[in-house]
Amino acid sequence: MELAVLTNAPIAIIIIYIYIKDKYEKEPKKLLLKTFLGGAVISVIATILISTIANKAFPLSDSFSLFQQFVKAFVVVALVEEFSKYLIVRYYAQKKEAFNEPFDGIVYAVMVSMGFAFTENILYVLDGGFYTALARAFTAVPAHATFGIIMGYYMGIAKFSKYKIRYNLLGLLYATLFHGAYDYFLFINFIPGIWIGAALSLIIGIVLSRKAIKKHQDRSQFRY
Repeated sequence: MELAVLTNAPIAIIIIYIYIKDKYEKEPKKLLLKTFLGGAVISVIATILISTIANKAFPLSDSFSLFQQFVKAFVVVALVEEFSKYLIVRYYAQKKEAFNEPFDGIVYAVMVSMGFAFTENILYVLDGGFYTALARAFTAVPAHATFGIIMGYYMGIAKFSKYKIRYNLLGLLYATLFHGAYDYFLFINFIPGIWIGAALSLIIGIVLSRKAIKKHQDRSQFRY
């Protein structure tokens, strides 16, 4: 029971936080749940399938190669995972009538990301136990949230812009870059102290996420 709470509480806290930050026009709870489940199931399945292809296309033959770890972090992991989340936001949530202000991009992208993190958490915690759950509560889960906020910021702009493709792809690009940077510093753990780079990238992501939230709150047509 305690392990289940530790595994899921960070996800619930982030979802509640984003829901509260959606000040002016709340999203339908049923749609939020469906988006969360899309992240938890469809995005995970897509990640597994695409990762299988990516691992064959970019085989890792030297775990101490900085370049190979770079490719693994940015392409095999970050791009694949963020693209799998992007698909749900782009082809499901963004098409809904309820997606009617820029902030909704953040809301739905975070819901997808937290769904993904939910399933990922279960898989990791089943293998690693209490300390894995504790570590992920302060690292991987908030990291997925920041990737979602960054992606959703641009996808929220895209919905109401004539440059829809450009802004949607910018969301995918920046989420991938932040995700890749975070993972890369963790993957090259054979360099002492390099994990600090992951911590810094997460902190930067959080700072930018807070600014993105504020900007889209200010852009809401429901504000007045």
